[in-house]
Amino acid sequence: VGPSGAGKTTVFQLLLRFYDPQAGAVRLDGVDIRTTDPHAVRARIGLVPQDPVIFSADAWENIRYGRPDASDEEVLRAAEAAHALEFLEHLPQGLGTFLGEKGVRLSGGQRQRLAIARAILRDPAVLLLDEATSALDAESERAVQQALDRLMVGRTTLVIAHRLATVLKADRIVVMDQGRIVATGTHGQLIAAGGLYARLAQLQFDQADALREAGTPAGGSGTAASDVSVVST
Repeated sequence: VGPSGAGKTTVFQLLLRFYDPQAGAVRLDGVDIRTTDPHAVRARIGLVPQDPVIFSADAWENIRYGRPDASDEEVLRAAEAAHALEFLEHLPQGLGTFLGEKGVRLSGGQRQRLAIARAILRDPAVLLLDEATSALDAESERAVQQALDRLMVGRTTLVIAHRLATVLKADRIVVMDQGRIVATGTHGQLIAAGGLYARLAQLQFDQADALREAGTPAGGSGTAASDVSVVST
């Protein structure tokens, strides 16, 4: 977590070896990832971005992008686990429906669930989530969050949180500011310590209270990662 420009996305880019650090090291399971093939690193990682890429193809092909050799049955199971099957089956040709350029036929929540199905099919050891629910309406957010909760079970998960309500139950929260880690701990520990996290929490939760008093849904009641990756710099 941290303000805009704190370096949260850069951490993901370093993990995926889009860049290598100029100093220090990024380690996955104790191994400096610079000593490994970038493709081998990425093969172990699944990414669900805030704005997922949907290809100009049908749903079968879009979900299979996570694992091209997957059977139809495996694709269907992934779609069901992601709460995507419920809307895909109602498309004109079901999963065989052409989704249009950038998934133009789908809503934001549907695109997110399709991306989650892709990640479920891939079954990565490490999951990176650039908070997938921040721009969704309340109904879509609930469906996407349920799919994310299922996806995070049993795997190491890192979440970029734009809203602190999504990381309240995280095992470990890392607070970043101006490219540096300034604090770590649980939600309760960081609130008690004061500092940047406590200020961000007060600002966001005060705003949420104001929205509720005005009768506007505040959103953001999801759970956080099941486990936080062991990464050091």
